[in-house]
Amino acid sequence: MPAECIEILRFWYKHQKNQVRWAGALSDEYSLQCGVRQGGLSSPTLFNLYINQLIEELSGIHLGCYIDGQCVNNLSYADDMVLLSPSIGGLRKLVAVCESYAEAHGLVYNAKKSEILVFKAGKRTPSFVPPITLNGSVLKIVCKFKYLGHIVTADLKDDEDIQRERRALAVRCNMLARRFARCTGEVKITLFKAFCQSFYSSGLWVSYTRRAYSALRVQYNNAFRALMQLPRFCSASGMFADARTDGFHAIMRKKASSLLRRMRASSNSVLRAIAARPDCPIQNHWIGIVTGQIK
Repeated sequence: MPAECIEILRFWYKHQKNQVRWAGALSDEYSLQCGVRQGGLSSPTLFNLYINQLIEELSGIHLGCYIDGQCVNNLSYADDMVLLSPSIGGLRKLVAVCESYAEAHGLVYNAKKSEILVFKAGKRTPSFVPPITLNGSVLKIVCKFKYLGHIVTADLKDDEDIQRERRALAVRCNMLARRFARCTGEVKITLFKAFCQSFYSSGLWVSYTRRAYSALRVQYNNAFRALMQLPRFCSASGMFADARTDGFHAIMRKKASSLLRRMRASSNSVLRAIAARPDCPIQNHWIGIVTGQIK
């Protein structure tokens, strides 16, 4: 990298000033001693350069879970990292690598925001899990946690994440129905597509109860009825056909297909290994909803 660019970044970060705005008032200026600029266009690249060595060290020890011979012991998105290991001893070694890297590079892990989740093997779960420490603090063992907005549970069921999305959908559709009640039907349909058809992380839903899935479908249908001011018991398929808008099942098929396609085309070896397996849960789920076996 040209020395001039490095000096520009060094000068930029050394002389940046920060203020806190609260109730219309600004605090005194203060300097920021660590971290990248939040929201800065260069920040993701700079952080990746900073943290990439840790990811290489973790992957290089070849300790953890394996998929078709591919070591998968850490998943990282920005500063959110998940460590994966089939044993407590392996997990301790992975945590030790992170602690050493943090100490050498001026980082501090927050033990209060770090948790341990033990996945069940079928219906079996260990009766005792030896403690694991981070920075001298024993990490809390939980039965679920939220990673990048998606709720992961010990039994790998998706009911709780579907409920999360159903509650979020209810909030969004109520907001639209309240604020845009006097808009034209065309405007309402455009808003509905933008705010109510995202179904965040729905492509990952492969194991759930019919009750949770149906509750989300009913919420989606009722949201459209409320926004368009349609009768409560009008035909769902008919109203979506008239509005030329995808129904619930059409969206679920597209979401699952899109995720599977992107996984197969990804340059990430882990994603390609998962997508290529004949027992890939996402692929089997997609086949089920396309063939009508899952409703």
